[in-house]
Amino acid sequence: MIIKKRIEYINRYREIASNFSSAGFGFLVEELGLDELLSLPKRIILRQAKSDEEKSRGERIRIFIEEMGTTFIKLGQIASTRPDLIPKDIIDELEKLQSNVPPFAFEDVKKVIEESLDVKTEDVFFSIEETPIGSASTGQVHKAVTADGLTVAVKVQRPNIEKRVRTDLEILHHLATLAEQRMEWARQYHLTDMIEEFSEAILDELDYTIEANNADKIRKQFERDSKIKIPEMIRELSTKNVLVMEYIDGIPISHHEELEAHGYSREVLAERLSNALFHQVIVEGFFHGDPHPGNVSVLEDETIAFMDFGMVGRLSQDMKYNFGTLLIGMMRKDASGVVKAIVKMGVVPAGVEMNVLNRDAEKLRDKYYDIPLSHLNIGEAVQDIFHIANKHRIGLPQDFTILGKSLITLESVVSSLDPEFSIMDIAEPFGRILVKEKYDPRNMASRAYNNLQDVGDTAVDVSNNLKIFSESLREKKVPVQLSLRRFEELFRRMDRIGNRLSFSIVLLSFSIIMVGLIVGAAIAGQTTVIWQIPAIEIGFVLAVFLFLGLLYSIFRSGRF
Repeated sequence: MIIKKRIEYINRYREIASNFSSAGFGFLVEELGLDELLSLPKRIILRQAKSDEEKSRGERIRIFIEEMGTTFIKLGQIASTRPDLIPKDIIDELEKLQSNVPPFAFEDVKKVIEESLDVKTEDVFFSIEETPIGSASTGQVHKAVTADGLTVAVKVQRPNIEKRVRTDLEILHHLATLAEQRMEWARQYHLTDMIEEFSEAILDELDYTIEANNADKIRKQFERDSKIKIPEMIRELSTKNVLVMEYIDGIPISHHEELEAHGYSREVLAERLSNALFHQVIVEGFFHGDPHPGNVSVLEDETIAFMDFGMVGRLSQDMKYNFGTLLIGMMRKDASGVVKAIVKMGVVPAGVEMNVLNRDAEKLRDKYYDIPLSHLNIGEAVQDIFHIANKHRIGLPQDFTILGKSLITLESVVSSLDPEFSIMDIAEPFGRILVKEKYDPRNMASRAYNNLQDVGDTAVDVSNNLKIFSESLREKKVPVQLSLRRFEELFRRMDRIGNRLSFSIVLLSFSIIMVGLIVGAAIAGQTTVIWQIPAIEIGFVLAVFLFLGLLYSIFRSGRF
């Protein structure tokens, strides 16, 4: 079994290396050392399809991902939500990734259902349509009727997909580690951290119980709003591999002609959808992360229905406040406010040039300065913020980037519904609610109390650490850890110091010998000529020159 698994890993490595080369990234195979690890011939490493030679790097990356299958496609789709980490030309191509895979056999669907529920399909479903109503890389959805007559949608995971995904993720993590060891750009982008973050998101999507929990949480947000519909999850028929939910029979929100034929107002739908998302973001701090037209339908009475809760975003109270500050800063054309919000939301690298960052924010302010609030394109503004973050290597939280992509998607949907509609008109009152909430005396007092508690905890930790240090010092067991940088320069300096010390010792020895000769000659009453050579005089002259040379080198070093 272990040998079989090892062979599978090696074959997958070879497939990755081969497709890297075909896409024109053979140099990566060499830099990662895969050519030596897998004994790949040069013809494979240097191979590149002629049709790919004129393609951009983004296109070649997308083609490579599509050829590698499910794991890489999901990884690319998740990576497309991180424009703060990945250049725009690559993001544009990753957004085109589609999971257009053929559906798997209905017999396998029944097998997954029966193994997951430990019952016969016929015992729980009165009927189930063999042709899926939707198919993706990780699973597919079938319309069915339960034994008690409820029409449902049954989401079934592809057989053995989790095992294949975990294998690929292990390989990707190893490749990322190799890349960080051998390539500067991989270290700068913290590639292993990026792969771990994306891996966690992929594995969460493979656990349908997480999606069911997300749906239930968002449904509770709209319990009192009859115009927002979230499908009920049928918990007793749902597992990690099978998700059964209430079937939603609505009109996709992008089918404008059909909406108008039913007499639905596109303006009302645009406003209702925007209000729903901003309520999730600002009030609840838990929101649908992918509100594209395929996940939003319209029911009777212009009711908005959300579906597919595999991707969600979460905003802490501080993140909500920072988002509100960002909105207000954009509204007031306040560049410093925008910079403060970005800095507070992200991890700013130590070497960032704040004057350049402020200048970029001022350019952003100038770009939108004369634009009325109702005409502000929030999608473009969010893209500009992502560009600034990417340029200055500011790592924004994943949930904020999900929020940014959600807002971009939202603006695209509502603009197609009503070109005159501005989501900033909806965002402004929500932003002001956040600011008022932030400066509410009760909330400020609560934050001050929490900060005071943090200071107290920190003081206790410092006290404990000092106690441990003093005890170790008393027992002469103080652990010392040295972190040495620039090894080569350090060793060169030590080498020079050693050479000078040796030179000084030799000079001292020579001087002692000269003194001995002089004293000996004086006592014996002899001349200072040895073997017809005035040795002492010559030695004296040499000693003087050596001494002067030593003094000169010391003064020149500036370390006298």
